[in-house]
Amino acid sequence: MAARVTSEGARAPSAPPAGPDGPGADAAPAPRADAAGAPVAGAGPESASARAVRRSRAPTFFAAGFWRRGAGAAVDAAIVSPIAALLWWVASGVAGVALPPTRHRGLDFWLDLALTQDPALWGAIGLAAAIGVIYLFLFHVTLARTPGMRLLHMRIIDLYGDPPSIARSAIRTLGYLACVATLGLGFLWIGFDRERRGLHDWLSGTYVVLDRN
Repeated sequence: MAARVTSEGARAPSAPPAGPDGPGADAAPAPRADAAGAPVAGAGPESASARAVRRSRAPTFFAAGFWRRGAGAAVDAAIVSPIAALLWWVASGVAGVALPPTRHRGLDFWLDLALTQDPALWGAIGLAAAIGVIYLFLFHVTLARTPGMRLLHMRIIDLYGDPPSIARSAIRTLGYLACVATLGLGFLWIGFDRERRGLHDWLSGTYVVLDRN
């Protein structure tokens, strides 16, 4: 049974997997037959009233908004950044690589390093990305939320209101990289989407909802 997700007072039902009648359609079950092949009385297609009762029993969640999710992401970044900086300091000392000395480190300085494929810069980016991916994946799989989400009372669910599976967690984690590749537009879309879902949410079939517990 698919969960229902409501955002800012407007109900936005999440769609179950596409059936023979199209995405989100409630496919009526085929009539049952007895051993002789004769149809069983009362076993025909599900009535409209039965579908209404079944839908009313589906769990309803409230999607977390853009600013709340942004605040949670800032908390997670504050946790990951010092760890990444410390590991990069150790790794750069062992490998003997460092940023070139300069008195001015403006935007043009970083662009020059990126375009010339400076090993120190790209090594730092790669290490930070790897730490972030591991951090997100582990918390998604084990707790269905990161420390930032927990602090802001949020959690991740799938289309049926359950914690994401390992496969969904992996796809969602890789979806963060896709959002970065779009220069952040995948994250920004959360503010405009009716169900408050970003690119990584759509790719993995997940929601970030308010945790009322």
